[in-house]
Amino acid sequence: MTTGRKTTTVFLTVLSGLLLTILGLTQRWPAWAWPPLAVLLVAIPALTFKAASRRRGSMPVSFEEQLTTAPVQRNEHCVRQVALPSQWADYDFVFSATVRWYLLSPSGGDPVLNPAGLAVEAVLDRARAITEKREPSRASLVQHELSGALSIMLPDLTSHLQAMADNVTITLLQPDQERLDKLADVRKDKAVWEHQRKYEQSKRQYLGEDVLKDTGSAVVWWLAKHDEHVEKAVTDLGLLAQLTSAANDSDIPERLQHLLAQPPGQVDPLPRVISPPTEPERQPADHIADFFDSMGFTQGDVRRSFLAKQFADIIRAQDRHEAADNVLHRFDQPAAFAADDPERTHGSNDEPDHGSES
Repeated sequence: MTTGRKTTTVFLTVLSGLLLTILGLTQRWPAWAWPPLAVLLVAIPALTFKAASRRRGSMPVSFEEQLTTAPVQRNEHCVRQVALPSQWADYDFVFSATVRWYLLSPSGGDPVLNPAGLAVEAVLDRARAITEKREPSRASLVQHELSGALSIMLPDLTSHLQAMADNVTITLLQPDQERLDKLADVRKDKAVWEHQRKYEQSKRQYLGEDVLKDTGSAVVWWLAKHDEHVEKAVTDLGLLAQLTSAANDSDIPERLQHLLAQPPGQVDPLPRVISPPTEPERQPADHIADFFDSMGFTQGDVRRSFLAKQFADIIRAQDRHEAADNVLHRFDQPAAFAADDPERTHGSNDEPDHGSES
């Protein structure tokens, strides 16, 4: 019987005896009833514990018996600022942790002189297997991954001990972090620039190969934008013809040249036969100049040079670089007056010398 069982039996026996004694005195039991009462006080607690032990089975091992087993002795060692490789060359993770371990039962006769070294080596090998496959820009994510992977006790390669790591931290050197931040900014700026460049290329291709492919395409595009102003499209046929010929660096078709002689808002219902021009072949810049004049953009208007730059970009997209350069040179702001109005250039030479006439 264990110590706890003995204590309980004595306590219940004394308590029952006191109760029965008080009851017997108050009821004035006869003298012959006291000896059987004493036997019952001893027998009843014993029978009760015996029945309870049969229902519960064998009693657990006592606390004193549990203390006979030797406890597992755990040790720890702090590791600070250890460089571990990442997926990128020359960008190392900086690893710090608390390494914990306990020795296993030796299977051979080799003594372990430095168990801390074996435990640290085992933890670093497990950590290196993870970090060398991770990008350095994800240091915080790698830290949480290592905290979970190294939280389990696992044996080392020699099977002398089991080791784990706690309080894991992963950082980068400050210069490496600054370089990674700069690289990230450059990649973002490059992505934005690429999108802008593709957008501009797509816009030029759309204007050059679709909208301004010929006069008919330009008219259809204009009507799609202003389907409620059909008459306006008819009156502007000459302007659209000049615009498409300038964009494609080509002459206006003969069947549309009669539109150029009409003032804005008037269209000759029947085409006129025009004799071949005797003047030199007109350049794209000449057509654009006529277009500006018909739109009311007088000489010296800053819109002439601005729009000429847009036309030059469209012409250059068609691989007609010489014509584009001609347009830029013709409508360059400092030289625009001299190119569009020859009389301004030679006016001083054509004025009569009043002094000589007198």
